[in-house]
Amino acid sequence: MAKEQKRFVVLGLGSFGSALARKLARNGCRVTGVDASEPCVEAVKDHLYEAVVGDATDRETLKQLLVNRADATFISLGETIERSLLATLHARELGARRVLVKGVTEEHGKILQHLGVERVIFPEAEMAEQLADTMTWPNVLDALTIDTDVSLADVAVPAAMSGRTLRDADLRRTYGMSVLGVKDHLTGKLTLNPPGEFVLTDDQLLLVIGRRAELQRFQDVH
Repeated sequence: MAKEQKRFVVLGLGSFGSALARKLARNGCRVTGVDASEPCVEAVKDHLYEAVVGDATDRETLKQLLVNRADATFISLGETIERSLLATLHARELGARRVLVKGVTEEHGKILQHLGVERVIFPEAEMAEQLADTMTWPNVLDALTIDTDVSLADVAVPAAMSGRTLRDADLRRTYGMSVLGVKDHLTGKLTLNPPGEFVLTDDQLLLVIGRRAELQRFQDVH
């Protein structure tokens, strides 16, 4: 039986909304994009399942889009806080399952949280943090913040640990990091929950979870 295609609604097709909509579509999802600007809609219409010129703050428009049946509704309405809040309110009242909104200010984010959105996204701040982490920690290739001080990260195996087993490296005791998987950088093969006798090489990536301070300490390992 074929896997059911996920359906998403993206309200606002500016730079962030259009990039998000295109990526979701490339991932094989059924995406409906909405924007009041016809040029914005024209720019993405060939990439999405459906592109609509319409007012994302209009309750009737959102009702016709069946936001209550979408797997998630993303709201990215530029710098206009009032329009963002109005679209969020309508989406929530219409029974949207998951609502994720691009935030404008800290106060805007607090109001959105009170409205019950699943997540407030601050793209520039999140990208800046990720870039800062990448530049600060040479061994950390990518990191996802799980909590205020806990991250899930792809970490390159330092040359000093090449040829050692995971048990010998003992990252949990030495750095407070748990190894969830090991990925071969050349073949792309991922080994989940590797055993203690798994031998590390310098062409592997470790999928680890740990506190940011411990990841930062790991940068000194060469």
